[in-house]
Amino acid sequence: MRVDFYQLSRDPVEQVLPAIAQKLMDDGARLLVVDGREGAFPRLSRALWEWKPDSFLAHGIDGEGDEAMQPILLCAQATAAPANAARNIALADGVWRDEALTFERAFYFFDDARIDAARDCWRNLKGREGVEPRFWRQEGRKWVEGP
Repeated sequence: MRVDFYQLSRDPVEQVLPAIAQKLMDDGARLLVVDGREGAFPRLSRALWEWKPDSFLAHGIDGEGDEAMQPILLCAQATAAPANAARNIALADGVWRDEALTFERAFYFFDDARIDAARDCWRNLKGREGVEPRFWRQEGRKWVEGP
């Protein structure tokens, strides 16, 4: 499984997540977005609705109904068996959860305040069999892979 580490040095997760979600949806994939922060769902939901002026990214919030239908499901806690049957998970709050290892691909977003925790996570995952960690950093308006 692949874990993509995204260091948010310039843009907040609300500006980065929609582009990744769009690519997954274009491929017919589903996404579970996990964020345990107070007030995170309205910000993330707005970002998914407003990402492109001529369209929106269909999504729902866990506990509001019709979770199984949602291509993108916002949830406060990670689960190995998400209600929307997603095989991709985005950890939007900078907190690593080992449940992410049960998915095909994980997107781990963290900012400068969580960089030490992200480094610990990288070291832990780097040596695990079957786990391919990749690191992405912002250079201007684009993402560059590598340290």
